[in-house]
Amino acid sequence: MTTRQPPSSRGAARWAGMALGALSLISAAPAHAVLGGSYNTIETDRLHMAAQVRTSAAASFSVHALTLANGAVVREFTRGDGTVFAVDWRGPGRPDLRQLLGSYFDILQTDNAIPVGRRRTRRPLAVNRADLVIQTAGHPGAFQGVAILPKQAPTGFSAADLK
Repeated sequence: MTTRQPPSSRGAARWAGMALGALSLISAAPAHAVLGGSYNTIETDRLHMAAQVRTSAAASFSVHALTLANGAVVREFTRGDGTVFAVDWRGPGRPDLRQLLGSYFDILQTDNAIPVGRRRTRRPLAVNRADLVIQTAGHPGAFQGVAILPKQAPTGFSAADLK
C-alpha cells in the first residue's frame, strides 16, 4: 500500500531535488586557472575577465598575457607540464585575486589579518613564505602585484622574468 504525500510536500521535495541538482552543477563547473593549477583553465580566466590572450614561450616556461578591457595585464606563467607557478598583474584596477590565487587567497588574507585591538594601516598586502611569495602595491588607478610558488618554478626561471 502506498501513501501519497500532500501536494505541498511533493512541491517541496521537487524544489529540494532541483536545488541539489543545481548545487551539483555548480560544484562540477571548471575551476579557474589559479596559482598551482592547470594551464587548461587559462581559457576560463580569459572568458571571465573578457580578456585577449597572447602566449609566448621561454626555454622552460610559457607566459600567457591576458589584456583586460580596462588595459590591465595579467600574466600567468606555466611550466612545461602546464602548472601555473606564477601570476603577476599591472593596471588601473585589481584583478579578481580570489580567482587568480585560488586557495592561496586565503593565505593572503590570513597573513594580512589585523590583530584584534590594532588599527588598520595602509600597507601593501604581502606573503613571504618558503613555498609562497605574494607582493602587492599601488593605489587607485595603478595597481600591481606578483604571486609565485618558488619551489614549483622551473629550472632557468628567475625573479627577473617577472619584470
